[in-house]
Amino acid sequence: MELLNKIWDNARKVNMRIVLPEATEERTLRAADEIIAEKLAHPILIGNPELILQQAAQWNLLNIKDATIIDPIIHPKKQIYIDLLVSLRKHKGMTPEKASTLVEDPLYLATLMIKNGDADGEVAGAMNATGNVLRPAFQIVKTLPGISVVSGAFLMLLKDNPYVKDNLLVFADCAVHPNPTAEELAQIAICTAQTAKSIAGIHPRIAMLSFSTKGSAKHEMVDKVVEATRLAKEMALAQNIDVEIDGELQADAAIVKAVAAQKAPGSDVAGNANVLVFPTLEVGNIAYKLVQRLAGAEAVGPVLQGMAAPINDLSRGCSVSDIVNLVAITANQAAGL
Repeated sequence: MELLNKIWDNARKVNMRIVLPEATEERTLRAADEIIAEKLAHPILIGNPELILQQAAQWNLLNIKDATIIDPIIHPKKQIYIDLLVSLRKHKGMTPEKASTLVEDPLYLATLMIKNGDADGEVAGAMNATGNVLRPAFQIVKTLPGISVVSGAFLMLLKDNPYVKDNLLVFADCAVHPNPTAEELAQIAICTAQTAKSIAGIHPRIAMLSFSTKGSAKHEMVDKVVEATRLAKEMALAQNIDVEIDGELQADAAIVKAVAAQKAPGSDVAGNANVLVFPTLEVGNIAYKLVQRLAGAEAVGPVLQGMAAPINDLSRGCSVSDIVNLVAITANQAAGL
């Protein structure tokens, strides 16, 4: 919980504008009320203003009056967003007629607000599937320069773990990309380094994981991780990113000093890793769920990485506190802390 307290404190300092396009959904509206009360961000609520205020009164949410409420059907900047969408997507056949309909979709409107500089980040997914949240994000906000892949990281908050300093690990990719190439895996590593810095507040020591350590096994899947490690180091050097990266490493060699001394002597990362990059989505997803359930870790996320602006996707089974925490995380991402 100490990390979440730090994330909240940082969010209070920067006061980012975070758009919530599902504002008529009860958990989202309750979260917005708490976000305002805790001064974690300035929420921008998209939805019918009359309905939002009616629901706020019904549920005794006294702070909603201090949020910005945008009616997706009628608002002063509608034509600006229509023109922006046409200019961004005309090569894909976007017409003013199509755009005038799409800008009334809260998920499209949210990303257009970010693209136009009217919001700093977005949190959605309480009532929309991941694909619906990400589709307009890919089309409008797009990915960071030099990054072609979006990935999802989890902050794994452990309990009195003898192998992990500060009981914190960052796992990626656990949420988005099923089978990244070596180049994409390198990009995931670099993006996760930024997540580790801006959200977890740690100096990233990244282990590129495999079922092999330093050539102990031969397979094309190992070769991918070896190549990804090389490319990630090149990217970090070219972009002047302060990060330590090593691979290929098995999980025990990455976090257990005694094993690292035997399997990867001389490695600054082995035995000291705080960021674990998995070779495929299935491995990462299985790993985080096992650590969560068997080790009792708190899994905070997924935090989406690689977008040109922070856009984060909730589980449709999320709680109010999940939304509040993800808004605080999104604010940290937007500020680049």
